Amino acid sequence: MSKRTFNQEMARNRRDSILLAIVVSLVLFGLVFSMAYIFAPDMLVFAIPFSLFLIFIYTWSSYQYGDQVVLSSTGARPADGREYQYLRDTVEGLSLAAGVPTPKIYVMDSDELNAFATGKDPEHASIAVTTGLMRSLNRQELEGVVAHEMSHIRNKDVQFMTLVAVLVGLAAILSHIILRGLWFGGGRRRDRDRGRGGGIEVILLLVGVVLAIIAPVVTRLVQLAVSRKREFLADASGAELTRYPEGLASALEKIGRLNKGNMNVSEAVSHIFIADPVHSALDSLYATHPPIEERIKRLRAM
Repeated sequence: MSKRTFNQEMARNRRDSILLAIVVSLVLFGLVFSMAYIFAPDMLVFAIPFSLFLIFIYTWSSYQYGDQVVLSSTGARPADGREYQYLRDTVEGLSLAAGVPTPKIYVMDSDELNAFATGKDPEHASIAVTTGLMRSLNRQELEGVVAHEMSHIRNKDVQFMTLVAVLVGLAAILSHIILRGLWFGGGRRRDRDRGRGGGIEVILLLVGVVLAIIAPVVTRLVQLAVSRKREFLADASGAELTRYPEGLASALEKIGRLNKGNMNVSEAVSHIFIADPVHSALDSLYATHPPIEERIKRLRAM
């Protein structure tokens, strides 16, 4: 199998993003139709376009400002002061090597060893690291982690990650609204259906319920189908930036050994971190990252 160039990988990332947008858009349209049918069946002609318009506004605004929401939700603060001078110098040096604008730099107060990059494009990107990461890693290990996150920016993964967080979160919100509405108003709806004689109304109602239940799972699986590959790519690209794969490999060893997976962050943004910030019983099914052991093995084989 021939190796892909980084330009080819970035082109594939764009194709993956388009595929994700198409699949999730279809799911969202199904949810919108279900909401309109369940809550305003006599006004479908008006309810569906209005709902789609609101979703467009929500998605656009979330995509434009989603990075600020992510930074706020994780408690990240600007990396100001002399204590973070080396971190700022490292980010600036690696951004020059990567050929991207220097991102804004943040820190998160946590004993966990973790980091993430976010932003709608390389010109509006940010990198955040935990205070635990700063304390536990040596210079070469920290450079490896920062290079990994810088690679997400250079490979334009941050655009995809922001889009994922917005769309997956929106699917979950719409599903919750539908199921909650049926729970509190389902009896009245079923009585109306029986008055009409059931038939197609009952079928559409059942389809809406099923879609509301599986939509968060479907969008999550689409997300996972591509996010793990992006972690491998960022590892390889980060090693290329530092010319020292062992730095990131050693950092990942410490992350795997020391992290407890108890960061107070939403599952909707867990995929943007260098390592899963929240461990759960469903990690084997919904893991947003490839196994750390496999990542270390690949790095040390370079």
